[in-house]
Amino acid sequence: MFVKLIIILLLVAIVLSLFSSAFFLVKDDSSRRRTLTGLKLRVALSVLLVLFILLSYHFGWIQPHGVGR
Repeated sequence: MFVKLIIILLLVAIVLSLFSSAFFLVKDDSSRRRTLTGLKLRVALSVLLVLFILLSYHFGWIQPHGVGR
């Protein structure tokens, strides 16, 4: 259950980063490059999520199951 919670939290963080970057893209007039920073954060979180899922599968914390069976 703990692994699923971490995966959900990472997904929520990715979506929040997406919306904050979209907000800064539309509303921000400064030259602070907050949209680029949001993109970097989103890519880093996505890579972290994929690595966490791979490691969770490797260590047996999550198991695949057949959906169509």
